[in-house]
Amino acid sequence: MKRLLSIATLFLIALSFAGCFGGGGRGNGELTGVERRQRFKETQPLGMVYVRRGSFNIGPSDEDASRAGVPTKTVSQEPFWMDDTEITNNEYRQFVEWVKESMARQMLGDQYPEFMITEDRKGNIIDPPQINWDEKIDWEDPDMQMAMEDLYLPENERFFGKKEIDTRKLVYEYWWVDLNQAAKRSNSFNYETQRYEGNVYNEDGDLVPIENRSSFMMQDQVHVYPDTLCWIRDFTYSYNEPLATRYFWHPGFDDYPVVGVTWKQVNAFCNWRTKIQTDYLSEKGEPTLMAYRLPTEVEWEYAARGGKDFSMYPWGGYYTRDEKGVFLANFKPLRGNYVEDGSIATIKVGSYDPNEYGLYDMAGNVAEWTSTAYDEAGYNYFSDLNPTFTYNARKDDPAVMKRKVIRGGSWKDISQFVQVSTRNYEYQDTTKSYVGFRCVRSTFGEEF
Repeated sequence: MKRLLSIATLFLIALSFAGCFGGGGRGNGELTGVERRQRFKETQPLGMVYVRRGSFNIGPSDEDASRAGVPTKTVSQEPFWMDDTEITNNEYRQFVEWVKESMARQMLGDQYPEFMITEDRKGNIIDPPQINWDEKIDWEDPDMQMAMEDLYLPENERFFGKKEIDTRKLVYEYWWVDLNQAAKRSNSFNYETQRYEGNVYNEDGDLVPIENRSSFMMQDQVHVYPDTLCWIRDFTYSYNEPLATRYFWHPGFDDYPVVGVTWKQVNAFCNWRTKIQTDYLSEKGEPTLMAYRLPTEVEWEYAARGGKDFSMYPWGGYYTRDEKGVFLANFKPLRGNYVEDGSIATIKVGSYDPNEYGLYDMAGNVAEWTSTAYDEAGYNYFSDLNPTFTYNARKDDPAVMKRKVIRGGSWKDISQFVQVSTRNYEYQDTTKSYVGFRCVRSTFGEEF
């Protein structure tokens, strides 16, 4: 009997120790946190540099007489990663190619089951099926071409009968959570009634009652191919047809900044860039990272200054030339002598020296989209902590509500527009031959 009692006692002790480190979060009677998870260390993203946290004064410099009366304000900014150059044609083409292939594989999946994954490794049904990226597409196979017929230009629109992909059909579909609407107190979940009682604007701009959490999920479908005709549209009585027909796809322009992209297109690019990284890390069982996104207006200016808080330009100082008289950026110098700075239009990214943070072309080359909605009085009500102002303009909104801040000036702008404090805007649904973008990614800490 004693022997049985001893065995039972040992068994209970073993269960007690198992409970200390296992389920229920009971621990060992002390505050120990949950079971220790895998170690995480954020590594430097490819092609990005670290912008440390700090504070500075937003607003015009003392020497900028053209903006007298515009307020200055001291703000503090958390650290982040930023692309060291503007997104290039070649990098954006990766996005376009991904969209093209994903659409092609979905079409092929109707006739060739191997292009879709319908079961996981344990035999469980996957609904909806996932794309099988390992299966090779034979683009020259007539049968496969027939299965992808909807992806090609119709016969009556083909030049010289050449069968080409219809770039108008390349659409990226994605979902995102509208955290700003979810954060409104009137939209909070009521724990007493166990339901939501507020209203949200859906992606069509209609005000609808909140049904559940999915009401905050927004869907968007974005045509991804750049507007190559912007080179002709932007300039009257100017011969820019060579750029319109070659700039985006020709390998000679691989390292030039992508242009002709709308604000919605570049947001779709950021979502896709996050997706391919998240998918890769999830397959390896590693923790995911922060999302890629457009920089806020203040993040952009803070990064452009490179720690030189009182400088007019990213390189510091008051002049656009170095001590040898060489221009320091790609803009419109003198009286329209575009060639004097080394290029007549855009130029390869990174052709000029970087600022103190290692960022290239923060002045000139192409102006850059930010996530911030443009308001002349924005500085008056911006928070002094990670400031920004966002607004998701609806289709029926007036044009003034669709303005988004662009920064940095471009190859066609005079020197005033390439100053770090200069604000400008474009409408979110427009495309320009002088506006591109770069991405940022929030960081987890100050380790760098």
